[in-house]
Amino acid sequence: MNISREREKLFNAIIYFCNNTNNCHKLKLMKLLYYVDFWHFKETGKSVTNQIYKAWEKGPVPIKVYFEITPQNNPDDLQEFLFIEEEVYDEVNGKKKLVIKPKKKFNEKIFTKRELKILKKVSEAFRDAPSNLMTDSTHLLNSPWSKTIKEKGKDATIDYVLSLDSEENSLTEEIVNDKIQFDRENKELLDNL
Repeated sequence: MNISREREKLFNAIIYFCNNTNNCHKLKLMKLLYYVDFWHFKETGKSVTNQIYKAWEKGPVPIKVYFEITPQNNPDDLQEFLFIEEEVYDEVNGKKKLVIKPKKKFNEKIFTKRELKILKKVSEAFRDAPSNLMTDSTHLLNSPWSKTIKEKGKDATIDYVLSLDSEENSLTEEIVNDKIQFDRENKELLDNL
């Protein structure tokens, strides 16, 4: 099956998190993907998986993969990489959770060194974190989710630019806009060849 580089990165990021964090169920996975994409964007002006995130009540959600991970909605390319079982009851939290298991080995060759570093950083930071704690961390004041809820309301798309801040490793909005324009112009040139 021929899949895009972005899809392959998405599935491999999920495999990485399944292998390197504990209790990696659907809610936690949504938060892990958010952190990878937004931390990477902050440093480079590009996300890793190119997901569109919505500001839902429990935090940022990569909307397309959220629905694809539901067992009855698994597209063929996802089924090639992951095994998704129906929800199992978690007695500790009193909730049902999906079981997500890799079918393939993690392919580090499709990621840049920076992407791999951020995957590792995110998995180490949240290895044992329960999903409810991660929900709290995405709701912090001035987080991209918080800013979106405040300015646009629930269900609005979270702009990656909101991840930019005054930290040393963060790009400026001007640099990101220049990179986006440069990429757009290059794509137009390549499309016209």
